[in-house]
Amino acid sequence: MGNTILTPSIIAKEALMQLRNNTVMANLVHRDYSQEFVAGVGNTVTIRKPATFEAQEFDRSSGIQIQDATEGSDTVVLDKLLDVSFEVTSEQLTMNIRDFSEQLLIPAMQGFANKIDLYLLGLYNDIPDAYGTAGTTPSAVSDITGARKILNDNKVPFANRNLVIDTAAEDKFLQLSTFHEADKVGDNGTAMREASLGRKFGFNIFMDQNVIPHTKGTLTGDEGTVKIKGAVSAGSTQLVIDGTNLTGTLVKGDILSIGGKTYVIKENATAAANEIAVKVYPATTDIADDTDVTITGNHTANIAFHKNAFALVSRPLALPRGLSSEQKAIVNYDGFGLRVIYDYNSQYKKDVISIDMLCGVKTLNPELACRLLG
Repeated sequence: MGNTILTPSIIAKEALMQLRNNTVMANLVHRDYSQEFVAGVGNTVTIRKPATFEAQEFDRSSGIQIQDATEGSDTVVLDKLLDVSFEVTSEQLTMNIRDFSEQLLIPAMQGFANKIDLYLLGLYNDIPDAYGTAGTTPSAVSDITGARKILNDNKVPFANRNLVIDTAAEDKFLQLSTFHEADKVGDNGTAMREASLGRKFGFNIFMDQNVIPHTKGTLTGDEGTVKIKGAVSAGSTQLVIDGTNLTGTLVKGDILSIGGKTYVIKENATAAANEIAVKVYPATTDIADDTDVTITGNHTANIAFHKNAFALVSRPLALPRGLSSEQKAIVNYDGFGLRVIYDYNSQYKKDVISIDMLCGVKTLNPELACRLLG
C-alpha cells in the first residue's frame, strides 16, 4: 500500500474538495470543526456561537458603554456517522487523482452532500415563523419579500441571508424576468450556476432537491371549536387545546396560529378526551381562554435564513491504531472534516477505501429563519 501513488492524504483532500463543491446547505450555515477533539458517535460537544452586540446611543455625559465581547455556546450531539466504503483495484489506485475523483470520489461525496443537506433542511421543524400559503408553490417576488419582511421584523442581520427552495419553486421563479433576463439580473447571467439563482432581494438564493415536505398531524375537531383551554400566561411553553370531537395528533414542526402569533410544536402529541397538551416554541404571550387555534396545512418547507440560524458540527474519529500511517489520514478545512482509511480484505484479496465523517446539526436561533411555504 505504501508504494501506491494515491495515498490516503491525497484522497482525503480531494474528497473534501468534492464535498464542499457538491453540498448546498452545509456551505450556508455556521460550521464548527476541531481537530483537537477526537470524538465518538453520540458524544455531546460544546460549540462557540458568534457574539452578539446591541448598538447603543452615544451619550456625551456618560461616554461609551463597554459591552462584553463574549461568544455564546451551545451543545450539539454528534449522532451522524456518514460512511462510504468501496473496493478498489490496483489499476484504480495508480490512476491520476482527477480520473480517480471522477470515477469514485465525486459519486461518493454526492452521497455525503445529500445526507448533510437532508440533516440541515430537517431543522425546519424548529422554525415557528412562516410566510405564504401551505400547499401553494411560491411564484412571485412578493413571496420572497414577504419572507424578507419577517426576517426584517425579527431584526436579522442583512449579511449572510440565504433562501433555499425546492425544484417547484425554482421553476416558478426562473419564469420571472427578475431571474432570467441578464440585464435585470445585473450580473450578465454569471450567477446562473447549477444551484444558484443569484442574489436577489437581500438573499443568496439556491435550489436544493432535498428540501423537505412537512406533513401535519391528524388533529381534527368540529369546525370553529378548536381553541385554547384556559388562559395562558406570558412565558409559557405548554398549551392545552380542546374542541368538540377533537381527535388525532400534532407532530413536531406543526405550526399553530394563535392570537396573531405563530408557534411551532416541539414534540409529538396525541389528543385524548377531546383535548391535547403540547409543547411549543417560542414562549407565549398572554393568551385568553377560548382563543381560536389554526393549524398550518401540509407544505414544502423552503427556508429563508441567516447563516447563524443553524450549525453543522464535525469532529474527527480516532485513527485506527492497527494500521500504518500510510493507510490512514484525517483532513479538515473550513469547518469540514473527513477520515480516510485504506484496508485490505485478505479473504477476497481486495483493497478497500473507507471515507467517513462524524457530525451533528442543530438550530442555534430559530428567530433567524423563516419558512417559505410551498
